[in-house]
Amino acid sequence: MPGMHRNRVKKKPRLSFQRTMQLLAAILFNGYVIGFGKGKIFTGGSKAFCVPVLNCYSCPGALGACPIGSLQAVLGDRRSGFPFYVLGTLMLFGVVLGRAVCGLLCPFGLVQDLLHKIPVKKVKVPTLIDRPARYGKYVVLLVLVVLLPAFAATETGLAPPYFCKYLCPAGTLGGGIPLLLANPGLRQAAGVLFGWKTLVLAVILIASMFIHRPFCKYLCPLGAFYALFNRFSFYQMHLDRDKCVNCKKCEQTCPMDVEITRQINSPECIRCGKCKNVCPTGAIFSGFTCHTAKEREARSGES
Repeated sequence: MPGMHRNRVKKKPRLSFQRTMQLLAAILFNGYVIGFGKGKIFTGGSKAFCVPVLNCYSCPGALGACPIGSLQAVLGDRRSGFPFYVLGTLMLFGVVLGRAVCGLLCPFGLVQDLLHKIPVKKVKVPTLIDRPARYGKYVVLLVLVVLLPAFAATETGLAPPYFCKYLCPAGTLGGGIPLLLANPGLRQAAGVLFGWKTLVLAVILIASMFIHRPFCKYLCPLGAFYALFNRFSFYQMHLDRDKCVNCKKCEQTCPMDVEITRQINSPECIRCGKCKNVCPTGAIFSGFTCHTAKEREARSGES
């Protein structure tokens, strides 16, 4: 029957708000498409401005500077003084968005999300390992990004960007590999260090298939920085406890394993919105002005 036929028609899958934002951000931050073909780095005026995410300066398509790379560059050069601009930019993004930057704007977060969709058996990291491992990203931020560049300068008075040089997988994926593919001379010059960086990238990409966002959870210094602002950033998550039926579907869906019913604005929350999407009662809200249903009814009644 025609009616039955219509019921069988499957709706075309639509991109979620999170996926749409991730794709738009990746295009916006890496929009210099010509660079990938020529194997050359964009050097236009926008490269002086920091984007809010890990986005390697050496990526052929990068239109802006990576804030972590910029912070290390200033701290590692004794002639540059205090990094007011870079820290101010990071704090601005942190105060306004918190870790929503990680969940909605980060291209390397998008890569991890897509890899986790591969149908393999997922791994639940035991709490005894997971909880202390979460502090790893703060150690990376403090040691590799701040202390070593600031105090381990060479005889020239300059310190290498330790995080970018020895650890950053986003730089290897977005900068190192595309440049080597497009430039034969660089391929010949690649040595042990690039081999190490490629190994780090491979481990993280493979781990992403089994563990949701392992880099974000355990190693990302930018995520650690934004986590410091999560509880009081302008963009917030909110749980209406009057509507909540304690089904825990939100916590089962959360990629960062946040205990949403206990602490929805945890430093680990990346504001991806997955908890909102699965909540059967609409008890979870997010945004810059977030109120419970009762508060909104009261306001509408006053008006």
